Amino acid sequence: MDAANPLQQLLLRGLGTTSLVADRLRGVSQAWVSSGRLDPNQASALVDDVMKALRGETPELEEQAERKLERNRDNLLQDIGVASQKELDELRGRIDRLEQQLRQLNRME
Repeated sequence: MDAANPLQQLLLRGLGTTSLVADRLRGVSQAWVSSGRLDPNQASALVDDVMKALRGETPELEEQAERKLERNRDNLLQDIGVASQKELDELRGRIDRLEQQLRQLNRME
């Protein structure tokens, strides 16, 4: 492995970790099947679901995580006092109306 390529190292470590998780998950699920804690069909479905999640093949989970991240971002921005886009748009509208009223008042004078 090329020590000068951290991206390659990260990718290989990620693949190794995924493989290790899959092996351990299969072992645990088989132990649960052997002990009667889990049905064989459920074990297979569990392994499949976890592997799909690891490979990023679960769009509903990704969407849920994205929504949660957006909420956290919005809460953080609100906590530090940054205006939202909606608030900025409302202020722009108010400014436009006030400028229009001012122009009308200046024309009347």
